[in-house]
Amino acid sequence: MAIPFHDISPIAVTFGPLQITWYGLSYALSMLLGWRYVIYLSCKFGNLLPKRIIDDFLTWIILAVLIGGRLGYILFYTPKVIVDDPLSILYTWKGGMSFHGGVVGVALASFLYASWKRMPLLRLSDLCVCAIPIGLFFGRIANFINGELFGRVTEAPWGMFFPHGGPFPRHPSQLYEAFLEGACLFVILFCFSQQKKDFEASGLLSGLFLFFYGLFRILVEMLREPDAQIGYYWNSFTWGQILCIPMVLFGSLLFLRALRRSRSHPHDKTSQ
Repeated sequence: MAIPFHDISPIAVTFGPLQITWYGLSYALSMLLGWRYVIYLSCKFGNLLPKRIIDDFLTWIILAVLIGGRLGYILFYTPKVIVDDPLSILYTWKGGMSFHGGVVGVALASFLYASWKRMPLLRLSDLCVCAIPIGLFFGRIANFINGELFGRVTEAPWGMFFPHGGPFPRHPSQLYEAFLEGACLFVILFCFSQQKKDFEASGLLSGLFLFFYGLFRILVEMLREPDAQIGYYWNSFTWGQILCIPMVLFGSLLFLRALRRSRSHPHDKTSQ
């Protein structure tokens, strides 16, 4: 009853010697759509941030995602290569990016940029997190097309045979993540970003993003095959789940702080 997986080429488009992968295409499309969406939200409420600031910060975001994602993968999942083969850290074309590393990179870039421009950090982050689910959606679809990061063995009728997943059908966990971390999280943040007061309650949207991403990732990791080089901790938990626990806790605190602040200062228009 399982569904056969069609082995799709990782190369999406070829222009002579130039080859564009599905993963690279997902990055480019995510950045473009995310940039336009942040501009839309900012303009909708009377320029929460000047367009030139958003345009300028896009370069910081791209570098933060690429550098943070790569270094995060090395530190979180393959730290041995730092000693065994340090040059392999630069081999990005062989794959290996960590979302958690990307989050750390973006958080650091946001802090540095906000400090440099002397602007509210949480105003900047609240706008940016609304666009991140767009990237998560396309990134997980690219994972599915590449037949990587598949789920655990299943007897469910929608289980799939992946090219590198062995002889048994597996959960298409990439699609679960695209739905939860991408589509559902986008809708949640969209619903909480329809009034200007949502951005005036500094940290509310950032807290929601951290909480729900962490929660959804923990749930999907129950069905996702753990990384072969790491396996399980305490025979139950994956490294991805463990990394999400601080996100859930910090997101909850950030959301509750913003909610408490907005209720105790309903006319306070400042951000911090």
